[in-house]
Amino acid sequence: MYLQRLHLRQFRNYAEQWVEFVAPKTILVGDNAQGKSNLLEAVELLATLRSHRTSRDGDLVRSAQDCAQVTGWIDRAAGPLELSLSLRRVGRRTLVRSGETLRRQLDGLGSLNAVEFSSLDLDLVRGGPEQRRRWLDGLVMQLEPIYAHLLRQYERVLRQRNALLRDWAKQRRQGQALSDRAAELAVWDAQLAATGTRLIRRRARAIARLAPLASRWHGAISGRVETLTLTYAPNVAIAPDVWQLPALEEARAIEATLLAQMRDRAEIEQYQGTSLVGPHRDEVTLAVDDAPAKQYGSQGQQRTLVLALKLAELCAIEAVVGEPPLLLLDDVLAELDLARQNQLLGAIADRFQTIVTTTHLGAFDARWLDSAQVLTVRSGEIVA
Repeated sequence: MYLQRLHLRQFRNYAEQWVEFVAPKTILVGDNAQGKSNLLEAVELLATLRSHRTSRDGDLVRSAQDCAQVTGWIDRAAGPLELSLSLRRVGRRTLVRSGETLRRQLDGLGSLNAVEFSSLDLDLVRGGPEQRRRWLDGLVMQLEPIYAHLLRQYERVLRQRNALLRDWAKQRRQGQALSDRAAELAVWDAQLAATGTRLIRRRARAIARLAPLASRWHGAISGRVETLTLTYAPNVAIAPDVWQLPALEEARAIEATLLAQMRDRAEIEQYQGTSLVGPHRDEVTLAVDDAPAKQYGSQGQQRTLVLALKLAELCAIEAVVGEPPLLLLDDVLAELDLARQNQLLGAIADRFQTIVTTTHLGAFDARWLDSAQVLTVRSGEIVA
């Protein structure tokens, strides 16, 4: 998998920019706030259809413009393809793949695979469960693109169920007679359990694939003096032997567990007006030598953990997709000590197409610089 060319039009601070990628490694160098991260964000959008920096398309459109466009030309084992994403300040985005406008944009997932590593990824360790769920969902979408549709279905059911629970909670607070909507709630219970089961099984499958890879990378980077444990912790208590069942029986057991937990918490849900059971409350636990990573160690040790996760993501996606994904490094080398830099750069070698941003070239050894394409970014333009 290789991104050959990129075209930005009215995207962030770029008016019009063509980029030709002529080497496996591309270094974008320039001062802060010049547009280096914006270029990486454009590649991330083509790969994942979302940005880790904003959830609003309007933020991606250049000031005083109505729309923006990001287009990439990708060489894959199955053949070349062109992917073009149009973003609007007001209105829906449009995704075109090799000349065909996709009716469902999520069908474009998997056209390009990429893993991004930025300073914001430290929130995987320091932040709350929602950051880790978002990270896990993004990974599963790349491993199994159908997951994006399943996640959207689950979120739609969750909104409907929460609306019903809010109505009941409001009636209770206002002293009104509670309407009998138990039959309606039972319908949403069944749908939440069914759609939630699909998410749980795929999340568990992804962590089972990722955990040993992350542990091995963490051991290599830390000099094998520390042990990383990555664990998927569903919101519901699923018996360990469930994961050993045949697929159909496993799904039925998880769905039954979800429904049972909903029944157990029905009264408090109706009082609080929100759904307390389901994968929207899952957690991914990170521990180093059995100590919670959030409270463990220095920033350097936390960066080691995140670096191990990112390298594991690369390997997991490559194993499933059959091609190495792109690696996007957003100004992280300066935050790694020399040993971690060398571990990262050595792992990359020429195996993964890599685009990296930096404010100076001093973080790179001569061999890396000799084999890399170096582009200078200044005020939303790539200059000679």
